Amino acid sequence: MNVPHTPIQARRESGDERRAAIAAAARALIVEKGMAGLRMRDIAERVGINIATLHYHVPSKAALVRLVVETLIDDFRAQPMARPRAQLPPAALLEHEFADFYEAYIEHPEIGRLMEEFLNLRQRDADIRAAIDPMQSYWTRMIADILAAGRADGCFRADLDPDAAAQMLTGALINYSHHPTPSAQAFGRLTAELRRAIANPLRLED
Repeated sequence: MNVPHTPIQARRESGDERRAAIAAAARALIVEKGMAGLRMRDIAERVGINIATLHYHVPSKAALVRLVVETLIDDFRAQPMARPRAQLPPAALLEHEFADFYEAYIEHPEIGRLMEEFLNLRQRDADIRAAIDPMQSYWTRMIADILAAGRADGCFRADLDPDAAAQMLTGALINYSHHPTPSAQAFGRLTAELRRAIANPLRLED
């Protein structure tokens, strides 16, 4: 994927603005070259700052990874604002999770590319693992809570194990993000099977 990399014009910026520019440059370079090809000097050049200024804001690789992950979390947090979910029943909440995932990973493939890089390196890179694990754990816990609420209100199976089912759902979704030819139709088939796996069979007969 070719990502434009016009250097950001030098100007007086706040610390937050400078960190946002650094994160955007790092994200673009990870998409282009992968984590293995990410170099601090390339980030500094793209942002239009010197390496000393870059190190002031992100003094280490671990700090850079945390910064990029923070921007991903911000992206994910913005989705509920576009699809408000207050007072929605569990089945509708799960549909929002499916829609959010499709939007983030399929409609915006640069996000999927970033997450793929982090997940591929997670086992052998402690900095990435420390940054990405809390985000994954939070997502899985949120899905488990939705499933538990759905079991309680009868829309999901009475014998459903929310924690195990959350692992199943999130694992299936993450696996789909590696699909060589993703499409709305293929994603729809996947989510239809996931719904059937957790649905209350008595509700299906209604």
